[in-house]
Amino acid sequence: QVQLVESGGGLVQAGGSLRLSCAASGRIFSINAMSWYRQAPGEQRELVAAITSGGTANYADSVKGRFTISRDNAKNTVYLQMNSLKPEDTAAYYCNALIHSAYVGSYWGQGTQVTVSS
Repeated sequence: QVQLVESGGGLVQAGGSLRLSCAASGRIFSINAMSWYRQAPGEQRELVAAITSGGTANYADSVKGRFTISRDNAKNTVYLQMNSLKPEDTAAYYCNALIHSAYVGSYWGQGTQVTVSS
């Protein structure tokens, strides 16, 4: 059984920073792309950032220059460093990973809430 567990969300003032972590555990042979998504109330889930197993990262235009995605392959963990946070960044943040376990599948974490006050 593969699990993704996120941590690091919380309440922060505008302009502040947070660092999210997402650790994969279970019977894992390899992990391909790892990503962060977010979903605000009444909105669709949107891709925030993604990183390949080789370390190539891509970002949504709305977070470029403020957020940094990284990963530690030895720990099966992906991070999202969020700086210069804005109230519009408020959302539930979910990690996603393409994992080769008994089969290759897309796995989701349970989500962590990020709230940015103005």
